[in-house]
Amino acid sequence: MPPYCHQRCVNTPGSFYCQCSPGFQLAANNYTCVDINECDASNQCAQQCYNILGSFICQCNQGYELSSDRLNCEDIDECRTSSYLCQYQCVNEPGKFSCMCPQGYQVVRGRTCQDINECETTNECREDEMCWNYHGGFRCYPRNPCQDPYVLTSENRCVCPVSNAVCRELPQSIVYKYMSIRSDRSVPSDIFQIQATTIYANTINTFQIKAGNENGEFYLRQTSPVSAMLVLVKSLSGPREYIVDLEMLTVSSIGTFRTSSVLRLTIIVGPFSF
Repeated sequence: MPPYCHQRCVNTPGSFYCQCSPGFQLAANNYTCVDINECDASNQCAQQCYNILGSFICQCNQGYELSSDRLNCEDIDECRTSSYLCQYQCVNEPGKFSCMCPQGYQVVRGRTCQDINECETTNECREDEMCWNYHGGFRCYPRNPCQDPYVLTSENRCVCPVSNAVCRELPQSIVYKYMSIRSDRSVPSDIFQIQATTIYANTINTFQIKAGNENGEFYLRQTSPVSAMLVLVKSLSGPREYIVDLEMLTVSSIGTFRTSSVLRLTIIVGPFSF
């Protein structure tokens, strides 16, 4: 008695023959069916082929997905599917994505942007200028910022000589300071503390914003008899520069002594919130 067909038997006059289902082929004995490894024979997969019993399946490399024909692979646009991959700009590439940062920043950890300190690397400031780095760039400021009748006595400190009669009506000193903040900083926010460097006996100190606050972006809160805190009360967007004069007025509590000093604060607002 002849053996039975493994899968399908086809009757013919006086005989028969065996057939196999798609994905199988007859073995040498013409009865049994063995799996066809389509991945070795006629691999139709664009990227990865996996043989299974009687058939095969295609898979794609990371960054790709199967197209509707289940054979080819299409690039996944990660930048389109998620808006949180990169801190600044997402660039789609075949099978992957990369992040870019604006000028003045560098990519760190593949996705976030970190300010480049141009003052430590390369800048165009002259010898008579100081370099000040801010979020996203740098600026050059004169090493001697004093304007007549003020004279430079130490770094960024200008004093009006008492021998000059004009100085009687002017602040005794002007100190120049610089700071950088990011755009859209949360408010209210303490950003700078002013501190008296000279303390006189039997005097009362008061602090005020003398100039540079015409739109009410800042508020000065006195924190002690000799100090005050500059508070940001309106969110700022950059790039922009603010020059704020913070004045400390000192008045004698027992006599007629009166003097004032100014801290001229340059606030550079970076172009971005990072």
